[in-house]
Amino acid sequence: MTVYFKGSHCPKDVVLYAVFFYVRYAVSYLDLEEIMTERGVAVDHATLN
Repeated sequence: MTVYFKGSHCPKDVVLYAVFFYVRYAVSYLDLEEIMTERGVAVDHATLN
């Protein structure tokens, strides 16, 4: 299965990593922003929404 990210501002790996955490652990967007920041990815929680 091929996943397309047309118009995405982040690399595909970053998007998939964020989606994995959001779905797997049912965290809020603010928590997800903090998790991504800890891993060196600067992203705003509004962008994740």
